Amino acid sequence: MSYAHKVFTKIEKPINVFIWNTLIRGYNETGDSVSALSLYREMRVSGLVEPDTHTYPFLLKAVAKVADVRLGETIHSVVIRSGFGWLIFAQNSLLHLYANCGDVASAYKVFDEMPVKDLVAWNSVINGFAENGEPNQALALYNEMVSKGIKPDGFTIVSLLSACAKIGALTLGKRVHVYMIKVGLTGNLHSSNVLLDFYARCGRVEEAKTLFDEMVDKNSVSWTSLIVGLAVNGFGKEAIELFKDMESEEGLLPCEITFVGILYACSHCGMVDEGFEYFRRMREEYKIEPRIEHFGCMVDLLARAGEVKKAYEYITKMPMQPNVVIWRTLLGACTVHGDSDLAELARIKILQLEEPNHSGDYVLLSNMYASEQRWTDVQKIRRKMLEDGVRKVPGHSLVEVGNRVHEFLMGDKSHPQSELIYAKLKEMSDRLRLEGYVPQISNVYVDVEEEEKENALVYHSEKIAIAFMLISTPERSPIRVVKNLRVCADCHLAIKLVSKVYGREIVVRDRSRFHHFKDGSCSCQDYW
Repeated sequence: MSYAHKVFTKIEKPINVFIWNTLIRGYNETGDSVSALSLYREMRVSGLVEPDTHTYPFLLKAVAKVADVRLGETIHSVVIRSGFGWLIFAQNSLLHLYANCGDVASAYKVFDEMPVKDLVAWNSVINGFAENGEPNQALALYNEMVSKGIKPDGFTIVSLLSACAKIGALTLGKRVHVYMIKVGLTGNLHSSNVLLDFYARCGRVEEAKTLFDEMVDKNSVSWTSLIVGLAVNGFGKEAIELFKDMESEEGLLPCEITFVGILYACSHCGMVDEGFEYFRRMREEYKIEPRIEHFGCMVDLLARAGEVKKAYEYITKMPMQPNVVIWRTLLGACTVHGDSDLAELARIKILQLEEPNHSGDYVLLSNMYASEQRWTDVQKIRRKMLEDGVRKVPGHSLVEVGNRVHEFLMGDKSHPQSELIYAKLKEMSDRLRLEGYVPQISNVYVDVEEEEKENALVYHSEKIAIAFMLISTPERSPIRVVKNLRVCADCHLAIKLVSKVYGREIVVRDRSRFHHFKDGSCSCQDYW
């Protein structure tokens, strides 16, 4: 591009818009979006030529890559004033721009106002919702698209599987898999990798392994997806064995994400020495410079092993500035291992960084103080939350029955079957008590009578979701729950017993990992 730009500068008066468009497009396609935008500004300032119908699609793609929604809005208004707003490729470019910038409301507005919606438009809006935290809306749009007779392509499939993975919509994802087989998309390496990731993120490790074994072509993404999938599902030793197999494959090299999976596996299996050895090999053998995620795994490795002091020392010796995630990892470990002094230090460090009002930090400290019966400190934390305008993120749990995903909040009674759900919840509690269940009331950080605390614990969202699944699915069939927060100790204990009493395998994906409950045990070995 430097040579092309040099030739361009030799033109005394570039009055041909084609020349400007070619250079803008060239910068955009070589990943230099900043230069593409700079050239557009130069074009407007020069006054030599006006943008045409080809200029704006290239330009909007450049804005999408830098994710500057304000600049995008400005150019959107220019497109309208120039009379190009009705052109379908301009509309598609605008739609892609807003979706890529995370402004799904504006993306949907553009989409909704399009008189003709082609497959590109449907794909852009579905992907926009899938990638910006609204997978249910993505799935609803997919169903609408199919009902209008528009056939999905490979890009649709990738977006759809991403949405299904985020909310654990296994049934719909399996239907997508069947469709892929029907239209011959399983031979596409990218689509197969996304499908592999989908099964792993839904906790279906066996299906992920089968798919991996059946893949004719595999690249480093395929291997890494399964390694990470095994690690987060609690199969750390299998993840490490698979990594060894990957190392023996000619022409395959692990990447930084592969090592995140390996270090995660070591952390969740308590393999401290092995974790440090893989960290060394990553740097020395594979010449991969550790990123903040790798250092975070090492802090987690020490913290999970109960070495919170060593974890703190490790943080202080890091060659880069620790971020809030690393300090939050230490804070979480301190609450588990009861080191209140170090927990308060971690909280101060978090306050000094860019996220002083993260509700999870207040909750972790409150839980720790409550477990020590330091009710005055609990009240101080709660007052501080109110003063700072911090609201606790409400826990919610998602479950899938048939083709529909159901969402439950704590104490939720909005479901049409609420009466039956709560009757099953009471039966569940009674049967668990007969098995020796004692509620972990330390999870309720208020100074009230024990009976009130026990009642508060009964109505956690994952318990309501499981009660719903018990009345909605066949006996002995597996139950899958996706939780947006870390599962609490009481729910963890209760779900273990539910798996034993009701003979159900229960898979819970919380904020940090998968829990596979079966016959009264959990794959995390009670440390998460």
